[in-house]
Amino acid sequence: MKLKTIILNVLLLFTIVLSCSDETGEIIEKIKTPYKEIINVSYGNDTNQTFDIYLPENRNSKTKTMILIHGGAWVSGDKTDMNTLITLYKKDFPNIAIVSINYRLANETNPPFPMQINDITEVINHLKQYKNSYKISEEFGLLGISAGGHLALLWSYAFDAQKNIKMVVGIVSPTNFTDPVYLNSTNPQLKLFLSIYNINPDDIGFLEKISPLHQVNSSSPPTIFFNGEQDPLIPNSQGYDLKNKLTALGIENEFTLYPNAGHGWETPELLDTWEKIKNFTKVHLTNEII
Repeated sequence: MKLKTIILNVLLLFTIVLSCSDETGEIIEKIKTPYKEIINVSYGNDTNQTFDIYLPENRNSKTKTMILIHGGAWVSGDKTDMNTLITLYKKDFPNIAIVSINYRLANETNPPFPMQINDITEVINHLKQYKNSYKISEEFGLLGISAGGHLALLWSYAFDAQKNIKMVVGIVSPTNFTDPVYLNSTNPQLKLFLSIYNINPDDIGFLEKISPLHQVNSSSPPTIFFNGEQDPLIPNSQGYDLKNKLTALGIENEFTLYPNAGHGWETPELLDTWEKIKNFTKVHLTNEII
C-alpha cells in the first residue's frame, strides 16, 4: 500500500473516532451492538446463585440496568416469577439492560440475613466487574416484590456504599420489624412469616439492622413503593412510616396504598402500579422528561 493511501486511511479513522466523542471527550461506541440475553449466569458456587441478563441492542457505557428480585418469604420463589415485569421493561424501556436474579434461599440452618444481602452484593459486583463485556454502566435500579422488595430496600439503604442505585422499588414489602403490630401479633400466618427471620422482640438492635425503615438515610435513593390495605402480612403502618421518614429526610418518594388489595393485586391496580413504576424509572434511571 502506498504511503499516501496509508496516511489517508489513518486520517479517516481519526476523524471517525473524533465524531464518536461526546461533550466530555469520552469515546462512545457507535458500532451496532445486537440484542443479547444470557440465562443462568453464575455469580457464586451455590446452584441458586444465578441470574438472567437481557442486554439491549446498541448499548454502550452509559446503558442503565434494572435489577429484579423475586419474592417468596425468603425461602422460596424463582427469577422466572419476574417474567411479566421483564416483558414490560423490555417493551417500554428498550434501551436499558434487565437482570433477574436468583439468590440462596433460607432454611433452618441458613438464615436470610446476611446471606441474601451478600448475594445482591455479589451480583452488583459482578455487573460492575464485567461492565465492559456487557457494555453497561455502573448505574442500577432495584425492584423487588414482597421479601424481594425488603431485600431491595435494605440493600439500597444500608449496603450501597458506592451509591450505584439510582432508584428502588418495593412492592408489598416489609420495612420495619420493630413494628408493634409484628412484635405483638398472635396471627398464625403472620407469626409463621416472621419466624423465618427468627424475630426476637428483645433483640431490637438486630430488628433495626434488618429493617429498611431504620437504615434509610439522607443519601438513600429515590424510592417508590406499594402496599395493599387488606394485606395480612404487611401492616399499613409500614408504608406510612417509611413514607414519613423518607419525606423528612428529603428523599423523593411515592407511596401507593390500594384500599381493596391484599398481598398482591390484579387489574386495574396492576396497570396503575406499572404506570407509576414506569414514570419513576423514566425520571430517576433513564433521566427522561415526562
